[in-house]
Amino acid sequence: MGHRLTKIYTRTGDGGTTGLSDGSRVAKDAPSIEEIGAVDELNSTIGVLLAEELPDDVRACLTDVQHDLFDLGGELSKPGHRIMTKAYVTRLEQLLDRFNAELAPLKDFVLPGGSRAASLAHVARAVCRRAERRVVPLANQKAAPPFAVRYLNRLSDLLFVIARVLNRHAGRDDVLWQQGKNR
Repeated sequence: MGHRLTKIYTRTGDGGTTGLSDGSRVAKDAPSIEEIGAVDELNSTIGVLLAEELPDDVRACLTDVQHDLFDLGGELSKPGHRIMTKAYVTRLEQLLDRFNAELAPLKDFVLPGGSRAASLAHVARAVCRRAERRVVPLANQKAAPPFAVRYLNRLSDLLFVIARVLNRHAGRDDVLWQQGKNR
């Protein structure tokens, strides 16, 4: 991989196409590129969250997620290439259970907000949901990586729980929705 990125610009995309890992070229506005781009945007959003002061366990979790998202991007960019397994989804479920066990049960919907880090986790959650929406059509055609939708679904849940953990870590309460507040 080290020698593949020695030249950053290639001019091969100047005509509106881009290369996939299998060597094929597709239009930059192709659905597959939308999916890859949405996963990349999610990974970048998590990178912004990682720039914040975070508890060590949250930092380790999100760093692992970034590696997972590169694995997913690799699967999306090379049709038929499989990296992710059910273990990826199971690991997120275990993290969800562990982080959520430390939180008070919810009785109301939570609005994005609280601490800066929690707010960024909510942004990452929303971006994750968009990535999931981009991958679902491919999954409906049986062309998506087998664990892509499940992984993104669990990840959005995990990012919601992490937002709550980060508010608690910052000594802040969750921002609860008050139905009809401004009537």
